[in-house]
Amino acid sequence: MTHTNLYILGIESSCDDTAAAVIHNGKILSNVVASQEIHAQYGGVVPELASRAHQQNIVPVVHQALHGANIDKNQLSAIAFTRGPGLMGSLLVGTSFSKSLALALDIPLIDVDHMQAHILAHFIEEEGKTPPTFPFLAMTISGGHTQIVKVTNYFEMEVIGQTLDDAVGEAFDKSAKILGLPYPGGPLIDKNAQEGNPKRFKFPKPRVNPMDFSFSGLKTAVLYFVEKETKENPNFIEDNIADICASLQKTIVEYLMDKLKNAVKNTGIKEIAIGGGVSANSGIRKALKEAESNYGWTTHVPKFEYCTDNAAMIAIVGELKYKQGDFTSSEVTASARLKF
Repeated sequence: MTHTNLYILGIESSCDDTAAAVIHNGKILSNVVASQEIHAQYGGVVPELASRAHQQNIVPVVHQALHGANIDKNQLSAIAFTRGPGLMGSLLVGTSFSKSLALALDIPLIDVDHMQAHILAHFIEEEGKTPPTFPFLAMTISGGHTQIVKVTNYFEMEVIGQTLDDAVGEAFDKSAKILGLPYPGGPLIDKNAQEGNPKRFKFPKPRVNPMDFSFSGLKTAVLYFVEKETKENPNFIEDNIADICASLQKTIVEYLMDKLKNAVKNTGIKEIAIGGGVSANSGIRKALKEAESNYGWTTHVPKFEYCTDNAAMIAIVGELKYKQGDFTSSEVTASARLKF
């Protein structure tokens, strides 16, 4: 089987973004994302509305991805799609569409684990970027996931630390909601934090196993703190928003870095890659850069568009699996709680 002229279409529909991308021999030719605005008014993703929006978006998004890559659907070598984990209704739309298209074009179908894809996004070819060398530690931080994975090669990965309750992105968004900031609030906490004093307020770091995470207690602490202070001063949030955000961000970033340090100590691996939506946070990026000089780590942070949910990361996994002849049958089903 020759791999000289591979065109793979990647499809991602695990949550509230409908995305499609085309990859050609390691290079992303197009990367299209349709975000769903409707969830902002509910302060979080509504699964039923998400799957309906995917049904409306998927055909135009795929059409746009093919158009942007300047290829015809008949030139595709395979279709790669997110099988899980994610919201069941959303995954079903991407899975059904991918199966039908692969069948119609008579080309292979490749199922992709969303979490593996966040990690393997580092292998998308980019000018001036070198991918991590094996073995490396990957920390995936997003609205739905928080985990540290030991990566031995493309498809040999072991979860060595994970959240016991909420994900870090959820902690950012729920804290933002308590502060009256609109959804999604994580980026707004980051923005406000730039203006504030990170040492002004103290928030607790939950105590769990050295490489595991817990964020539910932090959320509760923020709620009680805000309730107590606004009793004394009704304008407390307004008057102190920058300092609250800066202090909260500092706590979360330090907590993430503590866990990474424990993982480095435990494995002896100093090659670190991060991914997922929260890796766009300026505080975590700065802390990783400092760790390079302080601890001799080599750190890898993906381009912003490959941090959040996207189809380019699905396409790169599709290409890697294609080269191994690792295809799936049309009997494949979506899995909301897929584990690798």
